[in-house]
Amino acid sequence: MDVLMLSRLQFAVATFFHFIFVPLTLGLSILVAIMETVYVRTGDEEYRRMAKFWGKIFIINFAVGVVTGITLEFQFGTNWARYSRYVGDIFGSLLAIEATLAFFLESTFLAVWIFGWKRLSPKLHCLAIWLVAFASNLSALWILIANAWMQHPVGYAIRNGRAELTDFLSVVTQPFAFQIYFHTISGAYILAGFVVMGISAYHLLRQQHLSFFTKSFRIGLIFALIFSLAEIVQGHIHGAEVAKIQPSKLAAMESIWETKADAPMALFLIPDAKNERNAVEIGKIPGLLSLLAYHSTSATVKGLKDFPKEDRPPVLLTFTAFRVMVGLGFLFVLLTLVGWFKRHKLEASPRYLKIMLYAIPLPYVALQAGWIVTEVGRQPWIVYGLMRTKDAVSPIAASQVGVTLAAFIAAYSALGVIAFYLISKHVRRGPEPAAVQGEG
Repeated sequence: MDVLMLSRLQFAVATFFHFIFVPLTLGLSILVAIMETVYVRTGDEEYRRMAKFWGKIFIINFAVGVVTGITLEFQFGTNWARYSRYVGDIFGSLLAIEATLAFFLESTFLAVWIFGWKRLSPKLHCLAIWLVAFASNLSALWILIANAWMQHPVGYAIRNGRAELTDFLSVVTQPFAFQIYFHTISGAYILAGFVVMGISAYHLLRQQHLSFFTKSFRIGLIFALIFSLAEIVQGHIHGAEVAKIQPSKLAAMESIWETKADAPMALFLIPDAKNERNAVEIGKIPGLLSLLAYHSTSATVKGLKDFPKEDRPPVLLTFTAFRVMVGLGFLFVLLTLVGWFKRHKLEASPRYLKIMLYAIPLPYVALQAGWIVTEVGRQPWIVYGLMRTKDAVSPIAASQVGVTLAAFIAAYSALGVIAFYLISKHVRRGPEPAAVQGEG
């Protein structure tokens, strides 16, 4: 493999591993803050124990997320130096704001929260975790604004052979940035809710800490239900925005080859990119794609054949990842709606509890599939319409990237095993006994 493919693989490995931990961090920060708030308002010590139990899982995820995030950003200088040189005036400023503003705020108040159980009043301690939650989600906002600029570059001018920032406000306020943000954040909140429900189901099935995990399950359920429903609505809005600014991505997502008005949507199809057609199409509904993408059945949807072959994203991977993401999104709505009706009789619903236990990996799959759609669907551009991925890679030897790729895989595998061991050990042990609930 050449240096371009190896660098793309290395970045993909780092990104996918990093994003295993980030979404749970984002969602758990809110849930832990909610639990501690209930404790402060009611004085119910069980919610204090809940905040500490779920908070430890948050801390492990946060630590691994920080380590992997740092190595991820280093690659913009090592593997993608031409990219950094060309758009660093814009992209670099957004990452710098994230690091100096959000990350330091988050890490500072997390330390206060960890070590302040006995040193702060309950209200001040609760404030600390809310500031952690705020900073965590603010950090995600700046990262996703940077990614949105790569998807839809605005507020720049080409000067002296590079892209220079001309309108910071248009970069940070463009609608597409907030579409990506709310879509990603909703997915992270769904994941956190499912993790809390799944772990709670594990203990409820074993008849352990029934009151503790029944309350935890209900909090996770309400959280996941709200954002599962919101994700469906927001996903539709986001899809319409993609159709407007990245029509080639839309064509790949739906495997549409011919430009046409009243564009249909097939319930099942198999893309055949080699022959520029679909090998199988079943259940075509006339006008549905035009309606969903442009809110009119008579709207014209641009097909892949209207784009030069060198400008088309990989169709099969983009199409498949999109279907996985959407299918799981509707499944999450179904599972949480069922849970809503079973919330008062969880102990009598072992089959549902088993489903929710085994459903823990599904939001991870959905989130990773969503990022495949986002990043693979943008290809061959690293900055859509402005810079091709092949022009962004550093002029280094493929052997150098091969060695670092192998090192990344080995190091991340070891780190993943350690993190999974620590989390699983903590989960199996369960919360601290009520008899020692006042200890810090």
